[in-house]
Amino acid sequence: MSVEVIYVTRHGTYADITAPALQFRSNWLVDPSTGDYSSHLRSPTGIAADPALTSHGVDQARELAAHLIKVDPPVDRIYSSPYYRCLQTVEPFVELWAKKDHVASPVIFGETGLAEWYGSAPFEHPTSAPPEKLKQLFPAFDTSYVPAAVPSRMGESIAQLHDRVAMTMDALIQHSDKSGVRALLICSHAATIIALGRVLTGNMPDTVETEDFRAFTCGLSVYRRRRSIPAVADEPTGRGFTVPSRGTLEHTEALPPQDAEIHDYCTNDLAESSSPRSVEWKDGAFLGMNHLLAYNKAQRSEMQEWSSG
Repeated sequence: MSVEVIYVTRHGTYADITAPALQFRSNWLVDPSTGDYSSHLRSPTGIAADPALTSHGVDQARELAAHLIKVDPPVDRIYSSPYYRCLQTVEPFVELWAKKDHVASPVIFGETGLAEWYGSAPFEHPTSAPPEKLKQLFPAFDTSYVPAAVPSRMGESIAQLHDRVAMTMDALIQHSDKSGVRALLICSHAATIIALGRVLTGNMPDTVETEDFRAFTCGLSVYRRRRSIPAVADEPTGRGFTVPSRGTLEHTEALPPQDAEIHDYCTNDLAESSSPRSVEWKDGAFLGMNHLLAYNKAQRSEMQEWSSG
């Protein structure tokens, strides 16, 4: 058995000062001249850029959990950004899963390769709390898990973000394939989720401004492994890693949590064509690898062809 489906969701959105009624979580501020981060509300982790969801965000997470517990195939494994807002988003599902399956003890793998994207800067950006702290806050958090990648504290370019996500997904898919996992749940952040959609489908736009994949509050995108497409040979990078040279795209669709409010509806708007088209990978040389602090080589694999549907 190998991975067939990857479910992808996002935590609550940024606080919107123009629409305070839609504030799903608290926000933070950064002084670009010093790199100092601050927040008006204290984070449970003590990190300014690591806020908790607001009450509405918690309600969204519960709605998402009620939907996830009924998906088919059911979720076998959870990978989440280790930021508090993502872990808080998947926690209600973990609790439902534990009640439904009394044999299994669901765990959350904190994957820093799925963490927030910060732009390149002359100062260090914040990071998530240490595993021991997260274990205290979220009992299901697995402190023994070794992340596939750790982004630079100095931030990343868009190309480096795509490379980081490609390496991370490459590792997670292989590790899950070897473990007989059929369906993954991933919880991450907007920019990372957009990059993830491009990585899995191989649909890399010519410009970063292209609006292709979308990441709405607690929306659920579903990616299914495509079995009918012949495997495409990977191009060596010359650094001991590989990256898919091209992908095919046929259709993408995302499902909202049941009973979600209309503004939480998640859609991935990609133009459909009469036949799938091949899209060349724009950063096949893994330009971002030098900017990663760590990469777990033991988990790398050949990337598979994916469709989203």
